[in-house]
Amino acid sequence: MKDQTESGDRPPRVRMPAAQRREQLITIGRQLFAERGFDATSVEEVAARAKVSKPVVYEHFGGKEGLYAVVVDREVRSLLDRIAAALTAGHPRELLEQAALALLDYIEAEPHGFRVLVRESPVLSAAGNFSSVMNDIAHQVEHILAAEFKSRGIDPKFAELYSQALVGMVALVGQWWREAQRPKKEMVAAHLVNLAWNGLSHLDTKPTLLTRKVR
Repeated sequence: MKDQTESGDRPPRVRMPAAQRREQLITIGRQLFAERGFDATSVEEVAARAKVSKPVVYEHFGGKEGLYAVVVDREVRSLLDRIAAALTAGHPRELLEQAALALLDYIEAEPHGFRVLVRESPVLSAAGNFSSVMNDIAHQVEHILAAEFKSRGIDPKFAELYSQALVGMVALVGQWWREAQRPKKEMVAAHLVNLAWNGLSHLDTKPTLLTRKVR
């Protein structure tokens, strides 16, 4: 009688369903792109971590660029969804707090995703980097500021400039805080809002410079 433990009688290895395999590769790619960046990550390394052959990665994504694009797209949507869901208050100051906290929450909860977004990639257009995400958020803030400016007699055409400044400030502080991990998240948000709001609440309707004439 044939020994059931012989290799020829072992049950075949169960193949991972295609959808599950795709998610596994995305997770691994996300981690590698965060750790090493696009250029230093290879299809070979993705395949090795997933314990599959290189053709499997190509089959799902067409190559490293395709995998990277999927990872970035997911992170962009995740961050924008967080911001949109957070903006529930009616008062502009509360909206500013919610936006700042939403970004800091994302940085804290998704460190790999945030690292992917802040790294620049030569293979993607401007639609796939951190700057473009912040630009999308700034456009949301712009509508809020425009209404506030009108109520204060300030030309709303400058709302776009101020929204870019505010979002850029929060984004840069967020990158710094990711590494420093201090002070506490709520304290960071409070200081950001303190600077932004107390400055916004005393805006000159027609600002001028002391050292150069504004033309």
